Amino acid sequence: MPSKKSSPNNDKLDQIVAAARREREQREQGYREQALKLYPWICGRCSREFTRANLHELTVHHRDHNHDNNPPDGSNWELLCLYCHDNEHARYLDAPVPGVGTSDGKTEAAATHSPFASLKDLLNRKP
Repeated sequence: MPSKKSSPNNDKLDQIVAAARREREQREQGYREQALKLYPWICGRCSREFTRANLHELTVHHRDHNHDNNPPDGSNWELLCLYCHDNEHARYLDAPVPGVGTSDGKTEAAATHSPFASLKDLLNRKP
């Protein structure tokens, strides 16, 4: 079986990715620890209470969905259990799409570009 040699570019990319992951984990640990000191260990949605035994199931949610917005007063954080946190992000991803409609019944403007508008003409052209 031939051995895989990593190129210098792949090695550098691996180092960059590893460094980014370490920095993210450090940043997350920092704001998580702060949030756990600021707030009671209760899910902000379902009110489930947590102890040291199950504290790993309590997450920090960023209200504005910006993980780099970490004010020291914790105003952008709320503690949510794993399930409520997943639900919150699913709701964010399922937000109304322009042109489909909104919760208030109004329709937003849809895209106006039609990439296949002249496809029939192009296909019917004789060489």
